[in-house]
Amino acid sequence: MSKRLVLSSDHAAIALRQAIASHAATLGWEVVDIGPTTPESTHYPLHGKAAAERVASGECDLGIILCGTGQGIMMAANKVPGIRCGVCSDTFSARMIRQHNDANMLSIGARVVGEGLALEIAEAFLAAEFEGGRHATRVAMIEG
Repeated sequence: MSKRLVLSSDHAAIALRQAIASHAATLGWEVVDIGPTTPESTHYPLHGKAAAERVASGECDLGIILCGTGQGIMMAANKVPGIRCGVCSDTFSARMIRQHNDANMLSIGARVVGEGLALEIAEAFLAAEFEGGRHATRVAMIEG
């Protein structure tokens, strides 16, 4: 895996997204941060879709997206064919969505978790690998 990671957020999560971008870079990831960079109100569906398109096209291997709760931006990302994105507020779930669901994107709520936990969640997601086996059958069912 080439380790290319796209990050995006809405206005509510700029600082946390930038902290995750810096942390991912220290873990050896090439970070593609597609913004935004200014605090004016933005539309999370546009940011979720833009990041998801980069993952779905193969331009990036994985993606991390953020908004206030992580829910809305995740819903937008999951509309892009080939994307499997989950919202996680703990490290166990972040690891499991990679290992069992072959998630290629993670969503985090900037108003739900603090920076320290968010960095741990991102690291758990990025370090995990899909286990395949019986899980591959189930992921194929999700893909329809």
